[in-house]
Amino acid sequence: MMLAWPLFLEVEPGSTRVDPPFLFLALLPLVLGVVLAELSEGGIDARVLAVLGVLVAVNAVLRTLSPGTAGVELVFFLVILGGRVFGPGFGFVLGSLSLFASALLTAGVGPWLPFQMLCIAWVGLGAGLLPRALRGRREIAVLVVYGVIAAYLYGLLMNLQGWPFALGLDVPGQDSTVLSYVPGAPLLENLHRFGLYTLFTSTAGWDTGRAITTAAGLVLLGPAVLTTLRRAARRARVVHVAA
Repeated sequence: MMLAWPLFLEVEPGSTRVDPPFLFLALLPLVLGVVLAELSEGGIDARVLAVLGVLVAVNAVLRTLSPGTAGVELVFFLVILGGRVFGPGFGFVLGSLSLFASALLTAGVGPWLPFQMLCIAWVGLGAGLLPRALRGRREIAVLVVYGVIAAYLYGLLMNLQGWPFALGLDVPGQDSTVLSYVPGAPLLENLHRFGLYTLFTSTAGWDTGRAITTAAGLVLLGPAVLTTLRRAARRARVVHVAA
């Protein structure tokens, strides 16, 4: 609902202003708190937290080198690998904290940040839910396919939440295009407009660049990083603490 709000917002047709549901933005810290609490319930080894901190710091630096220009995103492949090795909860927190830390370094804090944090957190979570038995080339191949799909879905969701403000509203008296959001229009009409909007403004450029960068990072660095993270995971295990 936080991301798809333009499709379900009830406004009078012809309205000249829409406001996103800022309440959902305020709920994101609560979501992160719940995830951290769930991880703590399992008795996180302090070394796991150290690994998390290192990966967040590395991702923050990588984002300063690749702030998404032309779709070049270096943070995705490391979030995927971290979630793959340490599990979905770790991947969720790694993704969200990586975007938060990088935003502080690059002065990228804005109303878009909570949406970015949530979307990339899902990328890390999904990587942790992939079949655990895969190893070797098959594992890398599955991670590459997942990374490409995740890159496009990330772009799709980010486009959706900011779409009403990107081209202006399609209302009388305002400059707009056939791709603009129509407040109060039927769901299918706005879905059609959004599909065209994301296809022409994002899919062929930014999203494809992100997918290529992610796939290249997984192919070239994936095996070595997986080996390193698994070695760290054996020494820093999440253990159950008896009540």
